Amino acid sequence: MSVLVFTILLFSGAALAGLLGSLTGLGGGVVLIPLLTLVFKVDIHYAIGTSLVSVIATSSGAAAAYVKEGITNIRLGMFLEVATTIGALAGAFLATYIATSWIAIVFGIILILSALTAFTHHTENISTVQGSRLSRRLKLNGSFPTEAGIQHYSVKHVAGGFVMMNIAGIISGILGIGSGALKVIAMDRIMQIPFKVSTTTSNFMIGVTAAASAGIYLKRGYIDPGLSMPVMLGVLLGAYVGSKILFKANTKALKILFAIVVLFLALEMIYNGITHEL
Repeated sequence: MSVLVFTILLFSGAALAGLLGSLTGLGGGVVLIPLLTLVFKVDIHYAIGTSLVSVIATSSGAAAAYVKEGITNIRLGMFLEVATTIGALAGAFLATYIATSWIAIVFGIILILSALTAFTHHTENISTVQGSRLSRRLKLNGSFPTEAGIQHYSVKHVAGGFVMMNIAGIISGILGIGSGALKVIAMDRIMQIPFKVSTTTSNFMIGVTAAASAGIYLKRGYIDPGLSMPVMLGVLLGAYVGSKILFKANTKALKILFAIVVLFLALEMIYNGITHEL
């Protein structure tokens, strides 16, 4: 296979990963790394480095729009970024000492959990009381625009959310994904802030988290420009197209399709990890 054909196939696959990630809200990394390792036979450390670059690019583009709309809680995001950055640095450091077979198995398990979160629903109860003492002291409570006007909300269980964010950062550093699903769980379920604020603040954070661990991967030579460039451009294109067709798409059918694809990739990653074929 020539370099040109390989680059075109890589770009096309990354665009598909970005499209699926955008339509389902799980990000492109969960598809991108299995695609690179299982289909293109790329070493998993290089696949993780490439994924981190694409996460930084897609997060930077999407986060700017949400910040402009006033939905993102920037102060909360910057506070929690302390936890995720520390975790990401630790995870990236550990990843170089963990066998690739174990990384593949852990990644497969995270894929299964990510697929399951796509089907979970719960009733949102927005709290407008003062929130915890720590959230008041750190001024983390906020507001966001809705069709009915400005909606105020308070932040609860700050310490629990901080710990969960640290775990999300470690997983991001080890596996090269944005850990957006875990970040949304931390803010939406533990800290009990509105889902819309959780997803947009998570989007604001994942680029910073990925940048922290990408520095270690870059220093160790695991970021290859020949892989990163077509993948980054492909994921950006796919994510852009996905954002345009999202409102017209049958998201329920897409989530079912995406979950089937992700579960298949997860089992394939776990099998290859157990048999040491990665």
